[in-house]
Amino acid sequence: MSEIIATTSDNTFIPGGRRRHRRPRQNGTGTGLRRALVLAMAVPVASAALGGPSAFAAGKGAGTTAKTDAPDPSDQQMAANLETRVLDQRLGSNVSGVVLDADSNTTVWGHNASTALMPASNAKLATSTAALTVLGPQHRFTTKVVYGNGTLTLVGGGDRTLTTADLAELAKTAVAGLKSAGRTAVKVAVDDSLFPEPTLAKGWNDGYYPDTVAPVRALVVDGHGVQDTSIDAGQVFAKQLAADGVTVTGQVTRATACARDVPVAQHKSAPLSDIVHTMLKHSDNNIAETLLRMTALGAGRPATFEGGTAVVRQVLSHVYGVSLDNFELYDGSGLSRSDRIPAATLAQILELLTKPRYAHTLGSILDGLPVSGEAGSTLGPEYGRFDDADSKCAVGKVHAKTGTLTGAIALSGLTQGKDGKWKVFSFVENGATADPNSIKDAMDDLAATVNGCYA
Repeated sequence: MSEIIATTSDNTFIPGGRRRHRRPRQNGTGTGLRRALVLAMAVPVASAALGGPSAFAAGKGAGTTAKTDAPDPSDQQMAANLETRVLDQRLGSNVSGVVLDADSNTTVWGHNASTALMPASNAKLATSTAALTVLGPQHRFTTKVVYGNGTLTLVGGGDRTLTTADLAELAKTAVAGLKSAGRTAVKVAVDDSLFPEPTLAKGWNDGYYPDTVAPVRALVVDGHGVQDTSIDAGQVFAKQLAADGVTVTGQVTRATACARDVPVAQHKSAPLSDIVHTMLKHSDNNIAETLLRMTALGAGRPATFEGGTAVVRQVLSHVYGVSLDNFELYDGSGLSRSDRIPAATLAQILELLTKPRYAHTLGSILDGLPVSGEAGSTLGPEYGRFDDADSKCAVGKVHAKTGTLTGAIALSGLTQGKDGKWKVFSFVENGATADPNSIKDAMDDLAATVNGCYA
């Protein structure tokens, strides 16, 4: 999805609570263990990530509690309501759901929570977690211009947020250098060799190109949905050069910059934390797929779907101890119809956001979650969210990632329950035959039930 997003304020949503996370499982093979250790050394929060067990530690099933304390009456009522409302005919018969209490380390309610379903864009939660962990929230992507043999080469650095204004600044710097050297004409090339030639992920079809997602390249401008984003960016750059008084000869071509080429200009993106924030608010598929590749490179893997998803698995399992039982991921955006993630796993990922020790690294995920009724986000009124009689009471109270594919709708996030404590929830349905807007209304009703306002 791609939507216009309103500027958001600094984070004021800080769930607290005492949560213990289970220790990362060690791979029994020497190769697997070495890989895990190499990755752990490469990621910023690995040293802080080795904690205790979570609500989904081995041996604990969905719907059970991690403590023997008597359930809170409001939680009991919420669980009873969910048990009835999850059977809503709008949701169909293939529904997975879970609710965790972020304060008491309990699983409040579960319904087929370990069943792996198509998560749609909820997969972006996994991609975001891996990207921020491997690269760090302050990481910036660099686009460069180099000169050699009468050619200015625009070198892509995986910045999916590059704009025409950014290219104009690069062009202005390049033109100043050319003119000082007495040159008034130049050729233009683009170098997008940071990523291999685009391919389709398992579970994709070429009907996605270029509107739902563009072929994934290391160079793009203004998020243009075109088949060759690199050449397109080069053409925009060439126009900027011409506007500044330099003649561009010939067509924009693809080339690989040489080590002896002279650096001319560079542009650095906003911090990764800002990019993740934007990606989640928009549910931007293109940013997600670019981040998957940059995450792979950051961990020393090939910039491919396979390389990126392997790193996601390593980060979730070995850094954070998230269960990967029944977990299948083939892309970064959740567009793949082969992706499978249980609600229990999505809740575990979101559970990390309630831990103060991860706030610096993962805080932009929390900030980026759409808020119920937030105009310009995927939970905004323009999408008909949280606007029915049962869910409108939760406007402004639910922070959640949406997910929508044909035959798959998901909603996973956090909200304060009726007892004032933070609840982590995930609901995923596959195969419901009701109108998608009706299914989303039913999902919103479940979230309002977790909040407790729909009692």
